[in-house]
Amino acid sequence: MLKIGTVLIPNRVFSAPMAGVTDKAFRQIIRSCGAGLVYTEMISDMGLVYGQERTHRMLDLQGEEHPLAVQIFGSEAEPMARGAQLVEKQGADIIDINMGCPTPKIVKNGEGSALMLNIPRARQIIRSIVQVVQVPVTVKMRLGWAPDQINYLELAEAAQEEGAAAVTLHARTRDQFYAGQAQWDHIARLKQHMKIPVIGNGDIWTAQDARRMMAETGCDAVMLGRGIMGNPLLISQTVALLERGEELPLPTMEERLTLAAHHLDLACQYKGEAVASREMRKHFSWYLKGMRGAARLREQINQATTRQKLLDILNQIKA
Repeated sequence: MLKIGTVLIPNRVFSAPMAGVTDKAFRQIIRSCGAGLVYTEMISDMGLVYGQERTHRMLDLQGEEHPLAVQIFGSEAEPMARGAQLVEKQGADIIDINMGCPTPKIVKNGEGSALMLNIPRARQIIRSIVQVVQVPVTVKMRLGWAPDQINYLELAEAAQEEGAAAVTLHARTRDQFYAGQAQWDHIARLKQHMKIPVIGNGDIWTAQDARRMMAETGCDAVMLGRGIMGNPLLISQTVALLERGEELPLPTMEERLTLAAHHLDLACQYKGEAVASREMRKHFSWYLKGMRGAARLREQINQATTRQKLLDILNQIKA
C-alpha cells in the first residue's frame, strides 16, 4: 500500500504511460494483471483545450478500475492548467506531468524533456496545475538533457516545493533515449533528497529487476514500461514478488497467446475492427517474440487487416 497525496495505491507496481501503447484496451489488460496504478498515454494539453476528437477518445476512462493516472504534456502553464482541469472532470485520480519524453517531435515544441532545460517554466507549469485541481499532481522526468546537464534534483525539488505529490525518475538522460543502461544510483540519490514518494523507472525486465531496484534505491514504487510490451504478465510476477515474496513461473506460450487474443477483442470493442487490427499488429509482434515460428509469421502480422486474420496467426503458432 502506498499513498500519493490523498490516493491510496494498493501495491507498488505501476505501469508506465507509453504513447501508442497504453490505450484503454491495454490498460484493462495490465489492470487484470494486478498493476497498482495504471497510466494513460500522454495526452496533449492543446488537444484537451481545443476538444480534439482523437484526444477525447484517448481520455475515455469510462468503466475502468481506479486508481487511474492521466499524463498530460505541453509547454505553457495556462493551457496545461486548463487541460488538467478537463482531465480531472473526466475522473482522473492523479494528474501526471510529462517532463521526460525524449522524442524529437515533442522536444522541438519545448515539451517533454525539453522542460528540463527550463526549470523556471517547468516550475510555473507545476504550480499552475496544482493550484487549479483537487487531485494529486505528479511529475515524470529524466536525469537531464545530457550527461553534462544532469539536473533532476533541481527539477524534483522545484516540483516538491510547488506541491507535487510524487515524482517518477527514468534514470536516463534525454540524449540516451532508451539506449545504454539506466543509472539506478540516481534514483537512490533522489530518494534521499525527497519527502514525497519517488517512483523508479528504467530497465525493469524481470520481477527480480524490480526487487533489486527497490533494494538498491529505496524507491517507493517501481514503474514498468517496455518490459510489459508483449509481456503484461510481468506485472503479475512483480506484484507477487514484491508484495508476497512469491516467485511465479514464467508465463507459458498458451497464457501469452490467450492474453493476446483477449487484448485483440478489447481493442476491437473500443476502436472497431479495422483500427484495432492495424494497431494490434505491433502488440502481436511483441506477444509472439521468441516463440517458435514467430519470425516467419511477421510478414503475415504486418499485413493482417481483420481480427480473424490475427487470430489465425495465433492458431498457427499453437499448431
